[in-house]
Amino acid sequence: MSLLEINNIDVYYGDVQIIFGLSLKVEDGTVVSMIGSNGAGKSTTLKTISGLLIPEKGEITFNGEVVSTLKSNDIVEKGVIHIPEGRRLFPLMTVMENLQIGAFPKRAQGKEDETLGLVFTLFPVLSERSNQLASTLSGGEQQMLAIGRALMSNPLLLMLDEPSLGLAPLTDSHRHHGPPHFHTASPHYSRI
Repeated sequence: MSLLEINNIDVYYGDVQIIFGLSLKVEDGTVVSMIGSNGAGKSTTLKTISGLLIPEKGEITFNGEVVSTLKSNDIVEKGVIHIPEGRRLFPLMTVMENLQIGAFPKRAQGKEDETLGLVFTLFPVLSERSNQLASTLSGGEQQMLAIGRALMSNPLLLMLDEPSLGLAPLTDSHRHHGPPHFHTASPHYSRI
């Protein structure tokens, strides 16, 4: 049994069909990337898995249970966490408050201290800025916070929409030794 299974879904925005007969399986412990041009339906797929959109046809199962008809908050409780494009932080709340709100699902309660330790190990800058407003962080720091907040939910499936948005490449002077961390390099494009 796959962790996530999408079976022949069609998804619309109003009268406009965006996804046509999509089928996909995600096995537990794997990393899957969807790559495509703007407007190809990547974000729409994640929104549909999250319950923000409902497929007109087909179904989505998570851990063997049909979730395509559930409300988004019920899908979150099952362990499906979606970091949308643009991060959607609470800008007037502190870093710590944003992280704490990530632990709201019942499945995360009682594990907050352990998970917070993991988040601070992955992203030490968040510990240093824990009392700082989220809106004052750099784009890369905000992305770390969005990922950290999602990890606080104790996800079984973590979906990231445009995870490298706002991140700058690391240079040798920014590299450090220690616990694993996220690193992305942005490609450079020129306009014609």
